[in-house]
Order: sequence, then structure tokens, then C-alpha cells
Amino acid sequence: GAVPGNEDQLRPMLFAGALGFKCFLIDSGVPEFGHLDEAGLTIALQTLNGTGAPLLVHAELSGPIEEARPRGPKRTYRHYLESRPDAAEISAIELVVRKCEETGGRAHIVHLSAAGGLAVIRAARKRGLAISAETTPHYLHFESENVPDGATEYKCAPPIRDAENRERLWAGLHEGVIELIVSDHSPCTPGLKKLETGDFMAAWGGIASLQLVLPVVWTEARRRGYGLPILSEWLSHAPADLAGLHGRKGKLAAGYDADLVVWDPEATLVPAPSMIAHRHKLTPYLGETLRGVVIDTYLRGEPVFHEGLISEASGRWLRGRNE
Repeated sequence: GAVPGNEDQLRPMLFAGALGFKCFLIDSGVPEFGHLDEAGLTIALQTLNGTGAPLLVHAELSGPIEEARPRGPKRTYRHYLESRPDAAEISAIELVVRKCEETGGRAHIVHLSAAGGLAVIRAARKRGLAISAETTPHYLHFESENVPDGATEYKCAPPIRDAENRERLWAGLHEGVIELIVSDHSPCTPGLKKLETGDFMAAWGGIASLQLVLPVVWTEARRRGYGLPILSEWLSHAPADLAGLHGRKGKLAAGYDADLVVWDPEATLVPAPSMIAHRHKLTPYLGETLRGVVIDTYLRGEPVFHEGLISEASGRWLRGRNE
């Protein structure tokens, strides 16, 4: 993390094996992960300039959120959605663009939710600025119109927005303004989700999705006429490229790690708690009908998953651009 006052530690951490740094421009909700103000953002970008490592930015500013006047009870999704307006994202992206221009630094917008930010990113890239963006399965699959009141398993920040916004995100992927899709996996204990009250404002913000990224994205991509090659680009090659793992991860090619998935793209899947592999089974994807069932997974050529059974695997520290 890039937090207030740790700029002198960023380069040493980078050369010790870090692949990049995450920062917030708004209260993260985690006391030990402080957010950067405008000056802190400038310093972080300046510090990383020339290293090739990206500064990953949670792009929301507090001003538009403080000015928001959400309507209705706090257990309604409408109240939560109106409390995190898209202006908070767009103004934050505009700030990041200005700072990239001033410093020559490289920034990556994480979990883009507001499609209104696409125009800002597009214009910045046309000017040659080093700025990229990602989005997530939940922004590409769900729509705010159908989020039930009190269903805090859908809460994330920035929030899931409406169907029209979702289609504009798909258009951003098609155009290449959004380069990759990531899980933004953020599980928590059920108690933190405030299920007993359904209070969106008090609940933990985060969606558990890592296990279901492939079927969720394939379901929606297939529906819109996309094929497997672009899916591999969004989910494998582009993330590996962002992390600086060139020549090792993200492709089926000679010399790359044999990280493979064997799956049936035509089979259907209805997630249930019994098949969720992470500790707490709460996820908004329960009961959704998805397309694409994973049968086997291989890590560096070794089987680690087969038909629902997980093998013990030997993890390895991945060092990228500074190895």
C-alpha cells in the first residue's frame, strides 16, 4: 500500500519483490490503510516514476459523497447507491489524470464502476498519459435495479450501478479503454455484512467472487457475442502485463508457466454454498445461472483442482520487472 508518509519505503519494497502499490483517495474503512490526499498522490506518483510499477488507485473522492443526499431507509439499495454518486469516481479519475500529467507517473484505476469515467481515461490516453483501468465481474453482471433491499451481500464500493451504465462498461471493454477484468475479491465474516438489519450503510463493502470470475464473465461475454480469445486477454494476459510478469504468466506459449484451466463453456452452473471454496459462503452469485464449468486447474503444470476437489499446491513468490 501507498499510505501517508511511506513514500521512502516504496522503492525498497519494489526491489524486494512488490509488483505495484495500491492507494485510496478516500477513507478505506480500514484504519491502518490511510488514504492519500492530493499531495500524497503526487509524491507517490513521483516516487514510482521510471520504475515501471503502477500506482493502483481506488478512485473516489469524499467531496461528492459528503454532498450526496440519499433518500429512503438505509436498508434500501437506492439509499446506498445515491450515497456514492458517480461524480465521486469521475472527479477522482480527473485528479489522477492531472497528477499523471504533472509527474509523468503511471496510474491504474482499480474496479471502475462509473462509466462516466471512460471519457476522462480515453482523453488522457490520447494525450499519451500512462493511465489504465480495469472493471469487475459484478459491475458487468449485476444491475442496481434488481438489487433487493437489505441484500447487503451486494454492497461494494464503488457501488453496482444501473443496467445502462453496465452496458457502457462493456462498450469500454470493447473499445479497449478498459483493458482488464479482475475479481476485486473482498470476502468477510457474515457478521460484518449486517445481515440481520440489512443496513447497507453499516455493512462491510466487498463482494466475494474469485472462484466464479470465469463463469460470470463468460456468461455475460457470450451473451454479447464475444469469444474465448478476448476473454483470455481480459482475464489473463492483461493482468499479467500490468503486474510486469512478462514472459512468464498470462499466455499459452513456450517458456510461460503452464497455468491451465480445463472447462466446459457450454455447461451451466448454479452456485450454492456447498461448492463455494472460500471460508465464508456469502456471495451475491448464489442462485445465479451461469455458463461455463471449471473441471481442472493446473498450476505450473501440476493439477491443483479436479471436479470440486482442491489439492495442496506449492505457492511461489512471483517477482516481476525487477527480478
